Order: sequence, then C-alpha cells, then structure tokens
Amino acid sequence: MKNIIIIAAAAENNALGKDNQLLWHLPDDFKRFKTITTGHTIIMGRKTFESFPKPLPNRFHIIITRDRSYTTPYEQCAIVHSLQEAYERAAQEETVYVIGGGEIYSQAMADANLLEITRVHASYEADAFFPEIDPGQWELLREERHPADERHVVPFTYRTYSRRQKSR
Repeated sequence: MKNIIIIAAAAENNALGKDNQLLWHLPDDFKRFKTITTGHTIIMGRKTFESFPKPLPNRFHIIITRDRSYTTPYEQCAIVHSLQEAYERAAQEETVYVIGGGEIYSQAMADANLLEITRVHASYEADAFFPEIDPGQWELLREERHPADERHVVPFTYRTYSRRQKSR
C-alpha cells in the first residue's frame, strides 16, 4: 500500500459529528467524496459504518471494531479489530482512504501521506473531532473555496495537504 489518504469534512473547531450524525449538509462535498473514493478501499470505525443506510456503492469497506462478535451480512465489507489489521487487510491496494470517525482519524494521522479536508467555515457542538493538522508535519498543496449558496448554508474550502518530507 503506497497511499494512505485521510478524507474528512471538519468544522473550524474540528467538529466532525454528534450522535453519529453529520452536522451539515453539503451536497457538493458528498459528490466530491464519492468521486474521490469510488473504486477504492475505505477504512472506517464501526460507528461511521453504522451511520450509513447501507454500504457505499463501488467501494470495499474495512470496518474497525473492538467488538469481537460484530458481523455484517455485506460481501463488500470486512471486519477487523485494529487499524494495523485494516492496513494488513488492504495491503494489496495501491491507495486506501480513511473516512472516520474521530478516533480512527487520530490513529491514522501518523500513517497518512495525504489529507483531503473539507474545512466547513463554522463551529459546531460535537462529540467527535478531527485531530489538529500540524503545519510542521503537513504542507497545504491546494485549496478551493466554495461560498454559501442556495444548496450550501455554510461556506467551505477543499484543502489538500501532503506530509512534509523529513529533512536529514
């Protein structure tokens, strides 16, 4: 596996969600997420998986849970019990996407080489948060701003970060 990419939408205060629900509705961000992740393996925690009505189409899901008795009837899903086990399960993949939640993001930050972040320009009360992005570790490669409009009540910015190379 060459690329471990974290993809997330996080508010200005790093809020991700509350009660296993997103805090905003951004159709263009959903479309971007689908475009980026379709055809790839996605790694997520159990609660993130359970927030979907069913598995996302055209993606292989690796679900991390501490619950050793957890199962899913879906063929396009695998159950593992650690992030390391998720990486081993996806070892043949060129690129995997880590899609949440907060605890999985925190664990994966040390392994990721790219971040695809949608920064939602508001702050929210939440119970799941994205980890801080350390500018000493991450370089902003590009950003694309989106104002609020009739479909998006809050402005947001797509930001792509690359892990900084360690100097010798």
